[in-house]
Amino acid sequence: MTTLLIAEDTDDLRLVLQRLFTRAGFTVLAAEDGRAALELARRQPPDVVLTDLDMPHLDGLELCQAIRRDPELCDTPVAILSGGIQPGDPRFTEGQVCGVLLKPFSNTELVEAVLHLAETGHHRHHNESSSCPYRLAS
Repeated sequence: MTTLLIAEDTDDLRLVLQRLFTRAGFTVLAAEDGRAALELARRQPPDVVLTDLDMPHLDGLELCQAIRRDPELCDTPVAILSGGIQPGDPRFTEGQVCGVLLKPFSNTELVEAVLHLAETGHHRHHNESSSCPYRLAS
C-alpha cells in the first residue's frame, strides 16, 4: 500500500484530503505544517508527499527543499497544491518539485496525479537547479 504524507495547515482541507486518499487506498499520514511534516517524514518515510504551498514554519517549497537535502528522503516525489501561483513559476523547477497542482482541481485529477507519482516511485533529483525528471504537467 502506498504511503502518502499530506502537509496542509487548514484543518478542514487536511481532513478532506485524508478521507479522499484513504478511500483511494492510500495509507495517509497528515501534518498541520511543513516542520511537522518533515519530522513525520523522517520517522515514517512516505512514498509521496503532497503539500500546500502556504503554511507556517516551513512552506511547501521549503519542505520540498528540506526533503531534497535529507539523504534518507531526497528521492521522494513531492507535489505542491496552490491556488496562488502562475504556471511555470521557476521556483518549483529550482526546488525540484515533481508537480504543482493548481486549485481548483477535481478529486479525480488529484488522485490520478498522486497515483502517477506513486507509480513513478522514488527517483533521483540531480542537483538544486535541475527539475524533476518525472515532473507532472503544471
